[in-house]
Amino acid sequence: MGIHGLSKVLGDYAPSSTKENDIKNYFGRKVAIDASMSIYQFLIAVRSDGSQLTNEEGETTSHLMGMFYRTIRMLENGIKPVYVFDGKPPDMKAGELSKRKEKRDEAQKELEKAEEAGDEENIDKLNRRLVKVTKQHNDDCKQLLKLMGVPYVEAPCEAEAQCSALVKAGKVYATGTEDMDALTFGSKVLLRHLTFSEARKMPIKEFYLDRVLSEMNFTMDEFIDLCILLGCDYCESIKGIGPKRAVELIRQYKNIETILKHLDTKKYPVPEDWMYQEARRLFQEPEVTDPEELELKWSDPDEEGLVEFMVTQKSFNEERIRNGVKKLMKSRQGTTQGRLDSFFSVMSKTSTPTAAKRKAEEQKGNAKKKGKGGGFKKPK
Repeated sequence: MGIHGLSKVLGDYAPSSTKENDIKNYFGRKVAIDASMSIYQFLIAVRSDGSQLTNEEGETTSHLMGMFYRTIRMLENGIKPVYVFDGKPPDMKAGELSKRKEKRDEAQKELEKAEEAGDEENIDKLNRRLVKVTKQHNDDCKQLLKLMGVPYVEAPCEAEAQCSALVKAGKVYATGTEDMDALTFGSKVLLRHLTFSEARKMPIKEFYLDRVLSEMNFTMDEFIDLCILLGCDYCESIKGIGPKRAVELIRQYKNIETILKHLDTKKYPVPEDWMYQEARRLFQEPEVTDPEELELKWSDPDEEGLVEFMVTQKSFNEERIRNGVKKLMKSRQGTTQGRLDSFFSVMSKTSTPTAAKRKAEEQKGNAKKKGKGGGFKKPK
């Protein structure tokens, strides 16, 4: 879910913090991708005939197809993705997860009614609501990425927090996710729509945290408190306080403690035992693996391993998989060449004179010395 309405708030109060970009402009960039978000998108995607992609055993394989081709697309555009998988959700997220379960249970009941009525449109819509990323989906994708030569990280807790830590440490350029709370966790740059399929024709939206804080004149702690007021995954929000009011309150009182001292609680009832301080601490000090302990290494794909996994085990077309491997190999060579071209271009502008030029200057200097009689004795 992320932060309720944060993208609109930034559009209204910090428009310079956001810009649209084309995927080709991220050539050579390393990006931490929220794996669960990507897998979920693949699972809810359906084919033109309305059915899920499955193998011969009837197991869904949409997540593998999506991961394979979307990763190739990023690599072809010079992006070096590192996928980050969720770990154990924080205890504070239990309430949000419980709400999601209730919604799925409700959707299941509605689905049964729709099936009885033969309501195809609602059947499709409700089936999407019931989709859940499982451990098997994650394990499948980890195996695929390993064979593709693309690194992945298993976060101890929230993927967005780990992605943000990688950005802050300078290991990657940005976090690629649809969840805006990557900014709340401190990601310097957030890319939305990076992981969408080309068919969507949506430009990538790039958010800069430093511009958010500068234009809104907020400290990071004030921004975190604003996000809690807007609504996050870790605690309830105050009923009746919308985005505009939330911004006004933070600007006036700076933090939630002071807001609560001045708030009309009859008009704006505060949740009982409101755990906003714990939520704040989770954003400020999330459980992550130290980025310095992580080695992010991109390598050549294992073609035969991919064929064994994707074709033999998962029933994909062999020709398509081998063609995909060719694209992977070509993209690796292209990215390396691109980086080398860039390196030598910079060197040619900033380097010292070449050896040939130095030699010419030395010869010129020696000639001058000889002309002055240096090293030459006139015969008697």
